[in-house]
Amino acid sequence: MKDYNELIKTQKQKIEEFVKSPFYTELLTQDEMAKVLQVPSEDMQLFKFIIDELLNEGKLVLTKKLRLATPERAGFFTGVLRTSENGKGFVSVEGIEDRILVSKGDLNGAAHMDTVLISVSMVKGKPCGVVKKVLKRNFDSVVGTYEIREGTGFVIPDDRKLFKRVEITGRAKPDLEGYKVVAKLTAPPDKKRVPKGKITEVLGLKGEKGVDMLSVMAEKEIPSDFPSKVKEEAARISSEPIETDFEDREDFRSVQMVTIDGEDAKDLDDAVSCKRLENGNFELGVYIADVSHYVRENSHLDKEALKRGTSTYLPDRVIPMLPQELSNGICSLNQGQNRLALCCIMEIDQSGRVTSHRTVKGIINVDRRMTYTVVNDLVENPESEYAEEYRDFLPMFMLMKELKAILFEKRLKRGAIDFSFAETQIILDDNGKAVDIVERRRNTASAIIEEFMIAANETVAEEFYFLKVPFLYRSHEVPDEEKYEILSKTVGKFGYLLKGNRKSPKGMQKLLDDVKGKPEEMPVNMLALRSMQQARYTGEELGHYGLGAKFYCHFTSPIRRYPDLFIHRVISRYLQGESPEELKAHFGKGLEEKATLCSENERRAEAAEREATEIKIAEYMSDKIGQTFEGVIDSITSWGIYVRLNNTAEGMVSYADMTDDHYVADEASISCMGERTHKTYTVGDKVKVVLQRVDVEMRHIDFIFEGTAPKTAIPKISEPKAPKTSKARKRKTKARTKANRTRKRR
Repeated sequence: MKDYNELIKTQKQKIEEFVKSPFYTELLTQDEMAKVLQVPSEDMQLFKFIIDELLNEGKLVLTKKLRLATPERAGFFTGVLRTSENGKGFVSVEGIEDRILVSKGDLNGAAHMDTVLISVSMVKGKPCGVVKKVLKRNFDSVVGTYEIREGTGFVIPDDRKLFKRVEITGRAKPDLEGYKVVAKLTAPPDKKRVPKGKITEVLGLKGEKGVDMLSVMAEKEIPSDFPSKVKEEAARISSEPIETDFEDREDFRSVQMVTIDGEDAKDLDDAVSCKRLENGNFELGVYIADVSHYVRENSHLDKEALKRGTSTYLPDRVIPMLPQELSNGICSLNQGQNRLALCCIMEIDQSGRVTSHRTVKGIINVDRRMTYTVVNDLVENPESEYAEEYRDFLPMFMLMKELKAILFEKRLKRGAIDFSFAETQIILDDNGKAVDIVERRRNTASAIIEEFMIAANETVAEEFYFLKVPFLYRSHEVPDEEKYEILSKTVGKFGYLLKGNRKSPKGMQKLLDDVKGKPEEMPVNMLALRSMQQARYTGEELGHYGLGAKFYCHFTSPIRRYPDLFIHRVISRYLQGESPEELKAHFGKGLEEKATLCSENERRAEAAEREATEIKIAEYMSDKIGQTFEGVIDSITSWGIYVRLNNTAEGMVSYADMTDDHYVADEASISCMGERTHKTYTVGDKVKVVLQRVDVEMRHIDFIFEGTAPKTAIPKISEPKAPKTSKARKRKTKARTKANRTRKRR
């Protein structure tokens, strides 16, 4: 089977290369191409199968005369469709500057985030497209609320960008009305009918505790439970290390070390130690849970971990990458328990340079399980209430603070970017309802761990890069030139200059330093972030722009990230004596595919976390209609002004609700002005807004500016019928004309 698949892949590539070559001047039919390529008669069935595959993938298209061409040559383009709630769609295509508008009637069954093949024509100077084919569905199921309308069951999707509704085949189910469900699509939509589907899972009654989070998980296809075979494997693993596990490991149990995490953390995968050497340098020890010792390659545990890719953190739960027996048990570096670890021991001089290091397998025993809150109070408050309890550890914590400052300063000097974003923490009651939003900013203790983990990740990445072994790197490439130019022009409107070459992050960091503490700090930080590329996993070292690092990987969180687990396997086998050549033979094949899968899984988890947080923020705000809040204008679009509140909630002021004037956004989208009053709103302005509407399901929050009269419904009053409007007359005339034409045809 493997050889057959390789044969098809090879033949596909040959046909693609042929139709793209300069020799393919005249378009050919399928039979004509077979003759030109001298396909033997016994291989014709395989040839036709490959052509069908290429047509289905959108790599070839058929012209009206049934001739084969590349999509570009036939005037078609491939891209990802993004739709809005009003049904319109847009497709971005490489080489075409403007987004291509696809009207509702030209979607031809395509839905939000589908990969589509489109034809493009110019209408009034703007590119407009028609979907010719859906090449790849973004999903085959939808999550929504079950309703019955006129005796037929429907699912109303949570994501209104998808469809208005999905018709459920079979008899209506009154007992499910109002329940959140998952519906698998059985028939796609077209111009005349809505999509059809069948219910595959019932999540719970809408509004019940936890159902909103289950809906997010189902939509993003994040599993809520582990398969039985994975559970069985986890149950067979010992809850404590056994004596044979200690063989060929360095014993660090006498070293003073701690874990430092949030109060609620249970998956503790890193411990740290720090001491002053006789030469004045620091010795920093970073000890990472040796998960690869327990999660064997190609086991059920391993396959499930790769499938999940990462742990997902929602406001009311954690969906772990590994079962709790490992994530909270044998792999977690719990206080006072023997644990297996991969250890990176670094000597660091007063300038922050790692002068030497060693990466070894170890056995450790953590002395204290510390929290960011306690450690921060110890190092920042001379009269800390915790000083007596942790007096034996205080000298080490103060040394850690000193080393953190040195490492951070070194990073900034080389151009690393330090964004000042606050995390949003949702406080839930016993029923899972959001009762508060807390802005959580980085403190000295969390910065200590951040700097120490960065140092270990860089050190390990550099060591194994020069060993030339297969590795998964954490890559963050330089910003796209066009986006960088847009950022430069936009911040120029604030009066700031983006200096330097885009290939160096120093200019970006200088900009962030300049706006620090100013009203426009958050908007400029967001603009800078949006101008950058997304970090991703690669099998090739591409550098990390944001950190200003030439070598970088993720080594420090193997309990909750698969790339870390993968490189732990590489490191462990190398430490056991395998040569780089042996490691290449074992780990080299499929490395980029694995990197891509890890990146995709990370994006999926991030999207789930973001949407879950937005739902809970909207839920928290939902009972505060009419209240006034302070905030900052975050962005300005052609349809409204986005305001971010001091509690991190974000909502929009629609121009339709700005009743004092008609406002128009400028081309750079950083301000808007009233046509009559010339009143101006600019990104970064501090404003007061009144909460007007909240849609929790859609995560929409609508404000009006304080002092603006909200639009209210006008009560109906019995009055004489008004004369027909021009629109009504047009509709009536159109209907009469249609009726006349029908009579004539008859």
